[in-house]
Amino acid sequence: MESCLFCKIIAGEIPSSKVYEDDNVLAFLDIRPVNIGHTLVIPKNHHINLYETQDEDLSRMIAVIKKLSIAIRNALNADGINIEMNNDPVAGQIIFHTHIHIIPRFKGDGFTHWHGARGYNEGEADEVIQKIKTRL
Repeated sequence: MESCLFCKIIAGEIPSSKVYEDDNVLAFLDIRPVNIGHTLVIPKNHHINLYETQDEDLSRMIAVIKKLSIAIRNALNADGINIEMNNDPVAGQIIFHTHIHIIPRFKGDGFTHWHGARGYNEGEADEVIQKIKTRL
């Protein structure tokens, strides 16, 4: 895709701080990291998001994510790792090329999630399960 930022990074048209690269996957440091070591993992094939990404590309990505997560945690003495993916603008996706974030976490780093979590009302969980199952 000519206008895709990540495709330009893959093509070498835009510089990046590469952490890992093979024939199918590229990983590089996020330029606006949540924490130092925040890494993006992308397939070299262009896909807009999770919904459109080929299973083969996702499988390759997850194997790299596991390897990098261990290396990042150990190299930075991180207390944990978050693996995150944003799909669609409402979920925070701003670059429309499949990518997964590896975010090293440190005690007291101030990064929070799960705000506003709620439970299910009576019968609501069963209704949601049925809706999902009809779409599988």
